[in-house]
Amino acid sequence: MQIPSYLTSKEIEIISKKILKDYDANNPGLIFKDKIKITNSDALLIQSAVSRLREKRGEEIIGYKIGCVQKETQKKMGFTQPAWGTLWKSELHVSGVSLSKKDYSNPAMEAEFGVILNRDIDPMLANFNYILQSIESIYPLIEIHNLVFHGNAPHGAELLANNAIHAGVVLGPESKFPKANQTTDLKLIYDKKEVEAWYNKNWPKDMLSEVGWLIKEQAKVNNILKKGNLILTGAFGFPVPINDKKLIEVTSSLYGNVQANFN
Repeated sequence: MQIPSYLTSKEIEIISKKILKDYDANNPGLIFKDKIKITNSDALLIQSAVSRLREKRGEEIIGYKIGCVQKETQKKMGFTQPAWGTLWKSELHVSGVSLSKKDYSNPAMEAEFGVILNRDIDPMLANFNYILQSIESIYPLIEIHNLVFHGNAPHGAELLANNAIHAGVVLGPESKFPKANQTTDLKLIYDKKEVEAWYNKNWPKDMLSEVGWLIKEQAKVNNILKKGNLILTGAFGFPVPINDKKLIEVTSSLYGNVQANFN
C-alpha cells in the first residue's frame, strides 16, 4: 500500500536531507521554523526518506517505537491514533551510560517498557495471543527525546517527520519470557526525586495494547517486524525535560531499574 502524498518526490528528498542535516547538528526540525505545511502522510514519507539516508550511510535499524499512545497526547498532537518511529543501533545505550546534554536539544525522558521479538511477525496472524507468544523478553527503559517544536500547533506532522522526536534508548535488565497477568509500578526519577509514577500496570495488557497497531502500520508500507527487533511499547505520560538534572532513573518493582547520567 502506498502512502498518499501532497509533496513531490523532489520536495520529500529536499526536506529529508535538511531534516537529517539539522538532526546531525543537534538542532532537529529547524526547517519547521519556516512554517512549512505538510500532512501526516507526507511526514511519514519524509521520516522513511530520512531512514533510507541513514541506512545508506551505514546506520542499522534495530526496531521501532510506539508513541502518543495516550488519548490526551494524541489530542495534543492532533492525532486520532498513536505514532511510530525508528530505533537505531547508534542510539542504543545500556544502563549506567554517561551522556552529554549538548548532544541533544531540550532532552526529555519517558519511563517505558520495551520488548524483543522471538520471530518474524506475520501481520495476517497478529492477534493479541500471537503477539504475546512472539515476545522473547521485556526491559524497563529510558527513552530520550529532543523535545523541540518549531512549527505551529498542533505539532503532529512535525513530530512524525522528526522520527517521533526519538533520540535514543537506555536499556535496563532483561527479563526473559515474562509470565502473564503480573502487575508492576513504573517510576521516572530525576536526581533521586520522583517525577512521575504509575501503579498496577499489567503485563501484557497494558504494555502490548498498541503493538498490533504498529504491525498493521508497518504492513501498509510493506515492512514486517523481525526477530530480534526491539519494540518500545509506548509511554504512559509525556516526555519530561531534564533541564539541570543529571541522574535519570526508571524503576520497576517487577522488571528492575535503569539509569543514565547526563552531564
